[in-house]
Amino acid sequence: MTVLTAEAIRVGPDLDAWLKAGGGEGLSQALDDPAAIIPTIEAAGLRGLGGAGFPTHRKWSAVAAQPRLAGEGKWVICNGNEDEPGTFKDRFLLSRTPHQVIEGALIGALAVGATNVALYVNPREAASVEATRAAVAAWTGHDLLSRLSEALGEPLRIGVFEGSGLYVGGEETAAVASVMGRFPFPSLKPPFPAEAGVNGAPTLLNNVETFAHVPHILRHGPEWYRGLGRGGAAGTKLFSLSGDVLRPGLHELPMGTSLRELVFGCGGGMLADRGFKAVFTGGPSNTLLTDAYLDVALDFDSLRDRGSRLGTGAMIVVGEGTSILRKTAEYVAFFAANSCGQCPPCKVGTHQVSRILGRIEAGAGRPGDLEALENLTQLLPGSGRCGLVDGAATVLASSIKTFRGEYERALRHG
Repeated sequence: MTVLTAEAIRVGPDLDAWLKAGGGEGLSQALDDPAAIIPTIEAAGLRGLGGAGFPTHRKWSAVAAQPRLAGEGKWVICNGNEDEPGTFKDRFLLSRTPHQVIEGALIGALAVGATNVALYVNPREAASVEATRAAVAAWTGHDLLSRLSEALGEPLRIGVFEGSGLYVGGEETAAVASVMGRFPFPSLKPPFPAEAGVNGAPTLLNNVETFAHVPHILRHGPEWYRGLGRGGAAGTKLFSLSGDVLRPGLHELPMGTSLRELVFGCGGGMLADRGFKAVFTGGPSNTLLTDAYLDVALDFDSLRDRGSRLGTGAMIVVGEGTSILRKTAEYVAFFAANSCGQCPPCKVGTHQVSRILGRIEAGAGRPGDLEALENLTQLLPGSGRCGLVDGAATVLASSIKTFRGEYERALRHG
């Protein structure tokens, strides 16, 4: 299944090759009937693929309903900040096939009436920055871009914005602040970016992968897109597979593919014939699933029904012999180091959790440590302006619930 990735291999950052391969047809159809864009996205069942899985058409409709801000218009931000451990899909799309991402963002701009498009890229991903800048330059002056400006009633401006390189910079209000040249502090909502984003203008934010699907939906139709998924799921999904598997890498599969097929089919099974122990689903900010869930369908609703989340589609596999306690300590340390410090419960809480986990993992745990960790999983969620502290609390709570014995053994025996 290669809706997004086949063209990357064949055409790369070459705009002419992209257009010859059918690129541009989605934008051209959108220009012929702009009013049909959002209903088409709704009929396709496209959801945000940066983690939350929010219905794309609802976000687009909210921005489309807002008037343009005088002197500023509206904005579209294509969020490519990707910085979570185990997630590497967006950098592939931006570095290998940026034109489908750009075309999707241009269709989004037309749908909501935006005259500014920001391709927001993690500066540490040099290949992504370079390829995206070259791709934007290739679009400059193209007839499709001229037609888009004419449809919008004023020139469309598109540019590449390098983020701060910080994990919190991927949160939507932090991304808005970064595009405005400010430090990426997440801010309280409301107002949401759809109401007041860049310089106070209505702003549409979607993930790189979300925009990459849009040209294909417009080109082939919503029924085709829905038919790519399995069960009740629509379309395809990029899965970043890593950890204790023989063939880690990026895999595009039908939405609704089972975890077993991803790990043992695409991933080739476990390293060194080790048993499957667990997987961090959707990256390290989500819950753990054990082998009892190997046949779960990897889609938003199926994982939610099992108390988990699809997230970004990162799947970090853990084999027998690898310590869940150690992996959890590593990931919580990441969150603690990446707290922006704006919200005291987040900054202090994540560091406290990290210190306790480090102490237990080092064999110096204290009698009340496990109870303290469990209390923190209750106190911390919802205490920050973004999801960082919630992610740390989620993975901690899941690891204790699922592998409590590891914590108890470490506290007893070191």
